[in-house]
Amino acid sequence: MPEQTSSAPIPQQIHWEENGEPRSARWRSEAGMPPPKRVVIADDRTNADVAYRLACEGTALLWRGDFQNARQLLQALARRADHKGKPAKKNKPAKIPATPTDAFNLHRQAQSQRARTLAMLLIPFDEDYSIPLRRAPEVKLACNEAYGRYEEPFIASMRELLGVIGAHEWRRTGVEIPALGARIHPHYGVFSPVRGEYVQMVADAPLPSGVKLAFDIGVGTGVLSAVLAKRGIARVIGTDQDPRALRCARENLALLNLDDKVELLAADLFPEGRAPLVVCNPPWVPARPSSPIEYAVYDPDSRMLRGFLSGLSAHLTPGGEGWLILSDLAEHLGLRPREQLLAWIAAAGLKVLDRHDVRPTHPRAADATDPLHAARAAEVTSLWRLAAI
Repeated sequence: MPEQTSSAPIPQQIHWEENGEPRSARWRSEAGMPPPKRVVIADDRTNADVAYRLACEGTALLWRGDFQNARQLLQALARRADHKGKPAKKNKPAKIPATPTDAFNLHRQAQSQRARTLAMLLIPFDEDYSIPLRRAPEVKLACNEAYGRYEEPFIASMRELLGVIGAHEWRRTGVEIPALGARIHPHYGVFSPVRGEYVQMVADAPLPSGVKLAFDIGVGTGVLSAVLAKRGIARVIGTDQDPRALRCARENLALLNLDDKVELLAADLFPEGRAPLVVCNPPWVPARPSSPIEYAVYDPDSRMLRGFLSGLSAHLTPGGEGWLILSDLAEHLGLRPREQLLAWIAAAGLKVLDRHDVRPTHPRAADATDPLHAARAAEVTSLWRLAAI
């Protein structure tokens, strides 16, 4: 029998020099960023302009000063990254993107550069998730929720830590879902159902006659499974590839007393068998994610969308329906034309029974300063009712 090897990734190390001695520690980045190659020590005396210049050059700053001062420095770096408070250069008008696709690509490029720059401010952690800095907050519970148990000191970015703290607050307070009359509690790394219009469509669309079983493909927080169970469907099977999503959905369904009606499975798209109703809310934009949580928004080459459509008919009972919840934002950005979506539906042996549309209500849709405002203002979210031909 051949020797089995572990596929677990080797932990990355970050190296720096401090007090004339070489140092190293484990590196942690949920966004998958590699450890910075150049690291300098920074503290309360570090000037924000100097820190920003170093960060832009790819030099990380390992903080040894007051924790609250590090938060203020990060805010100062963000203001500089956003060019706030800086006078505009004379005789140099801003470049206007030629197409919506160009605007999207420029926006993503700017976001990526901003994220890299702000990730250069680093914070040390002890093996029990305590932070050895003055006025550092207690973050053990938040870190245990996000990372699980940890038994080794490590270095991570201040920005990531603030994301972990924010996710803990989201999880604690939850998101009000009118369609449920209850709250859903998203976990770290699981996309929050803040776009309530698509949830309401699943709550309002007419159910196929006599449906007692439904599949929820890509269960996430469990919100759509909960809505389907609340509508009286006796059994729902929710699938997801992400262990965090499955844990999150399991916890939410238990809080809603629906865990006896919903079965959760680790699967790539479909479970085995057929159902009279199969629901899927895939990522809406065909682009490459830059961090794990962005897989809920960006679907490279429309992989999940195409996989759902191509496998749907084989998982529907006769007379069953597939509900595809999808925004047309990609169409307005020039990333996927409507004709391509319709061609994929036809090629999968499917027909469109009906389509329910709703305008988004989130603040970005009305924000004229957003680089993608024109596309967001025109966006429509649809529930496509599909059936096998």
